[in-house]
Amino acid sequence: MISFVIPALNEAAAIAETVGKCQAVARQHALEPAEVIVVDDGSTDATGEEARRQGARVIRHPKPGGYGNALKKGILAASHDTVVILDADGTYPIERVGDLWQRYQQGFDMVVGQRTGPHYRESRLKSPLRAVLRMLVEFTTGQPVPDVNSGLRIFSRKTILPYLPRLCNTFSFTTSLTMAYQMTGRFIDHLPIEYHSRIGSSKVRLFRDTLRTLQYIIEAILYYNPIKIFILLSLFCLLLSAFCLVGALATKLLSLFILGIGNIFLAILVFAIGLLAVQLKELMRRGSF
Repeated sequence: MISFVIPALNEAAAIAETVGKCQAVARQHALEPAEVIVVDDGSTDATGEEARRQGARVIRHPKPGGYGNALKKGILAASHDTVVILDADGTYPIERVGDLWQRYQQGFDMVVGQRTGPHYRESRLKSPLRAVLRMLVEFTTGQPVPDVNSGLRIFSRKTILPYLPRLCNTFSFTTSLTMAYQMTGRFIDHLPIEYHSRIGSSKVRLFRDTLRTLQYIIEAILYYNPIKIFILLSLFCLLLSAFCLVGALATKLLSLFILGIGNIFLAILVFAIGLLAVQLKELMRRGSF
């Protein structure tokens, strides 16, 4: 009935407990038959052995291939249509999977565990970065997104399969999944959960992974809703034009006046290219989601 997919890289200290909790939740909420798939993403410790000893099905990567890539492999290998993804480090309250399941049964395409608590807020640097990413995602999708990259989710394997090739292979997998679902009319719900302190060391590299997430957001805009990025560029040109025209009035410089008029035409051109991009997108995606 349900498949748990857990990506794991050097999580020997926590993986056995995580697998055991998944099995207990499946029994408690009558979600059996259930399976726990651990994707050992090139661990150099005993992660795979510990998971296998606990009864999990282990998929082994010879070297690290990325968080998103590991999730994709696990989802493709799942035997059941209902899939729950979560991390192996003890941060997510697995006992809340039953609540996610009940909400999922109401007809949502995906239910996300919305992280709360002091361990989620963590550092002063992460909070503003999360706020910026959330603002960009909400601008892109046009919808509120309480938690853009939570790793605890429940969804249908059948529904997600067509999206997998477009989803990110690294840390931004969950962000890309949220954006893809929202920008194609899927229904997502968020359920508040208490986020716990992790066991072991974090694999996230804040600066690198933030840049990768920003890159994917831009790619998602261009793929799903390209007009938005062209609107931003067009508005920038108009603002630059207004600045130049005001400066021309103040200084009587002909060059500023010409530059201002040129930016107005550039704004119109950029917007026209955006409209063309929308038409090309529709032609390329005709017959797909």
